[in-house]
Amino acid sequence: MKKIVPIDKREYTRYLLGRVRFFMTRARRNELIQYHVSPRQAYILFLLHTLGQSTTLNELAWQTDRKINTLSINMTKMEKDGLVKKVRESPSALQVRFELTQKGIDTYLKCNKDKSVKGIMAVLSEEENRQLISILEKLNKKAERYEIGKM
Repeated sequence: MKKIVPIDKREYTRYLLGRVRFFMTRARRNELIQYHVSPRQAYILFLLHTLGQSTTLNELAWQTDRKINTLSINMTKMEKDGLVKKVRESPSALQVRFELTQKGIDTYLKCNKDKSVKGIMAVLSEEENRQLISILEKLNKKAERYEIGKM
């Protein structure tokens, strides 16, 4: 297989970020098969657990980098699977919140014991991991500004 030779370091960095994400997601998917949960669903369970028991679709859309329509499909499937429940403040309320069910909490706790991502990340020292987080947060902040048109 041919090795990519970096001509433009920025483009090569983007390429590497994409490859790492791809392989980590694939490893995670293989690990989650036993729980009948996709990496996206596991991430939503993580967010609901972390953000609190009652989170809006808008909040989840922002955190998952997905459009509301796409996320709504995921949430409907997760509701049918008994992982989350939809909550309205009142019968006529437009805004919907989502909460983890007991099954959702149990599934989250099982999924949280991932070995693949921890194994991959173990190649980094604590200091390298802190540096990586700092660099990725800086890149994410700048990329978010491009997304919302405030370059």
